[in-house]
Amino acid sequence: MTSTEQTLTSRQAPDSGPASADRRRWFALAIVMTAAFMDLVDVTIVNIAIPSIQRDAGASVSQIQWITAGYALAFAAALITGGRLGDIHGRRRLFLIGIGGFTLASALCGFAANPEMLVASRILQGGMAAMMVPQVLSIVHATFPAHERGKVFGLFGAIVGLGAVSGPLLGALLTEWNLFGLEWRPIFLINLPVGIAAFLLGRRFITESKAPKALKLDLVGVALVSLGLLMLLYPLTRGRELGWPLWGYVCMAGALVVFAALVSYEKRKAARDGSPLIELSLFRVKSFAAGIAVQTVFGVALGIFFLVWTLYMQIGLGWSPLRAGLTGVPFSIAVSVAAGMSVQKLVPRFGRKVLQAGALVMGAGVLLYLWEAHRYGLAIASWQMALPLVVMGAGMGLIVAPLTDAVLSEVPREHAGSASGLINTVQQMGNALGLGLVSVVFFGEIGDRPAPAQVGPAFVHAFQHALWWVAGIMAAIFLLMSALPKRPAQHVEGAADEELPAAERQPELVS
Repeated sequence: MTSTEQTLTSRQAPDSGPASADRRRWFALAIVMTAAFMDLVDVTIVNIAIPSIQRDAGASVSQIQWITAGYALAFAAALITGGRLGDIHGRRRLFLIGIGGFTLASALCGFAANPEMLVASRILQGGMAAMMVPQVLSIVHATFPAHERGKVFGLFGAIVGLGAVSGPLLGALLTEWNLFGLEWRPIFLINLPVGIAAFLLGRRFITESKAPKALKLDLVGVALVSLGLLMLLYPLTRGRELGWPLWGYVCMAGALVVFAALVSYEKRKAARDGSPLIELSLFRVKSFAAGIAVQTVFGVALGIFFLVWTLYMQIGLGWSPLRAGLTGVPFSIAVSVAAGMSVQKLVPRFGRKVLQAGALVMGAGVLLYLWEAHRYGLAIASWQMALPLVVMGAGMGLIVAPLTDAVLSEVPREHAGSASGLINTVQQMGNALGLGLVSVVFFGEIGDRPAPAQVGPAFVHAFQHALWWVAGIMAAIFLLMSALPKRPAQHVEGAADEELPAAERQPELVS
């Protein structure tokens, strides 16, 4: 992520022999991959437990939205800053701070006394993930030579796929088992032994690395982004419960003013010291601007779908967490298979058409799901959902894997790191916005406290309404993709390094 922001110099730690250095780096890889897996699982594991949290903790509609949106918002707001802090103060140090804080926040989530404490702990957890996650790829970049990174990033892709599949299943099992009578709490408490082990082993095996000319922090930019998103999301999540008061509309309008102030400040920041949070000059590149729009809108679609889908299956249809988790397995497998095919075989041959086909296929899967939900109603079975979920997963896989390369294709090399960080940030922001919109597109259709006999039909109807939104968003994504390059560049990890002088190919290692 941010490791590509700088031209880095090389110095191997003098007290490590080849054999011990080789062992240390593979241990270090296992540790940072475990941390990445924890973050991926934590994002997906929570959704499946949301109905249990609502029932056991008495969380309101807006609170269950903030349990997921708070994490995404904090993660997005601090992601670029987390990467820069690692460049400045050391990736190992920030990784340890991040995983230590993530583990502590997980404990606070697991022992939360009320929904308010759970929301606050989730926001802290997202902020700590933003300190930890950017260091993962930077540490890999600093630890492995260019010719080995292809294999390493192949392993990383496998971990991502495993996290996508295992997160919902693990959440379903832990919730279903109700260990020690703790209901949903083990989904967070399971992070404690893993996080503590990763922290202790990371201190021993990860070698410190820094960027000799790291970009400065832009804390004012972070504050403005956070304030603008909060002013937009808070009224969206609370508005329906409060009867859409006037202050909510004023607050959302004020968010536009804050974002305008952010653009003005970032222009001055770039002119003053060249280290803005958002490199606005990137938006002059048509493909990058369109790609950022695609990432944001795609994040909105995913934010809406996954929360609504869980509530539909568990509350609307009355399914157990385990049945809901198992129902999602075909989707996860389809995403992983299609993602591998799109990068390795399809995009090199067909280019942008693969991404556009992915948007159409995913949209078709959504419409198929909509038709089945309408036809079968409360009697729908898990196997009947398999086909639309496989179609949706295949479409999503065709998009997610090659999209970053497509967005970065025409970005100047010196801005590749800033652009990569921004891509990840806006997708998380879109996700948070989608979760906020659930109040409008889903709960707004259910009404206030339906009678017990009406809960199922109300949730089925609301799910269908939300799917229309998702289908419309996929149509918008298809149109936006027309601005992406016809032949996205296939960036080979380490290729840029080979173009540099020998002394500049590896990051500086600090013993």
